[in-house]
Amino acid sequence: MLSFVKLCNQNKKFSRLTGVKLEEFLEIVKKVRPLWEKFQKKKKVSGRHSKIKTLEDEVLMLLMYYRFYVSFQFLGLLFDLDESNVCRHIKRLEPMLATVIKIKKNRELTRNDLEEILIDATEIQIQRPKKKQREFYSGKKKKHTIKFEIQTDARGKIINISKAYNGRTHDFKIRKMSEHIPKDVTIFADSGYQGLQGLHPKTILPHKRKKKSKLSAEQKTHNRVLSSKRVSVEHVFAQLKKFKILGSTYRNFRKKLHLRFNIISGIYNLKFEA
Repeated sequence: MLSFVKLCNQNKKFSRLTGVKLEEFLEIVKKVRPLWEKFQKKKKVSGRHSKIKTLEDEVLMLLMYYRFYVSFQFLGLLFDLDESNVCRHIKRLEPMLATVIKIKKNRELTRNDLEEILIDATEIQIQRPKKKQREFYSGKKKKHTIKFEIQTDARGKIINISKAYNGRTHDFKIRKMSEHIPKDVTIFADSGYQGLQGLHPKTILPHKRKKKSKLSAEQKTHNRVLSSKRVSVEHVFAQLKKFKILGSTYRNFRKKLHLRFNIISGIYNLKFEA
């Protein structure tokens, strides 16, 4: 049976299996323990006792589920549990994690808090829906997707996450329907946000080449500088999608995807708490 005790002294293997460093894992456990212990005290004990008795093993199982996105049946083989028990543990633990490590919205953000923000949208592939297929079809990805917009600071820390949108929704439309960004904060965005300068004057966008004309040397330099500035937000997406539940085709109920995207974003942000 796989357990935290067996892995905690193997740092590299632990990081590969969970997607987080050992110290980040222990921070997650520390944050969620009060809620977990409160639940344990209220839980009615009946029938056979669970073979997973520690919070560490529950968190380990959940992170491995996110990391590799294997079936509950396969996780059950690793942790010596029935498939239904794996589902029960994960279903119980996710809301606790969302409570303590989710990305908190800051609607009172001002220039004193942050001078600049990088924004971008990412798409998570989903299985072809039975209904409203056109609404979820992304012309860019040529697949059915769910989109999220994230906002980060210059270091790459996630400041805010939008709600989930259908893959057909344009990036600019998502920004118009998402949380307000103060007008004195500079926004760095890609060409998917053309028109945003009309709503937010302090927006820096790349220059687009027009038909039958070329970009000037100055415009090319501007685009290169902006691209190097925005690479940090692309690195954020890469870090989030190393968890295969976001980096592969999402197979579960779509309504849970926002919760899981938020939890994984909160886990990513732990590195900035040191």
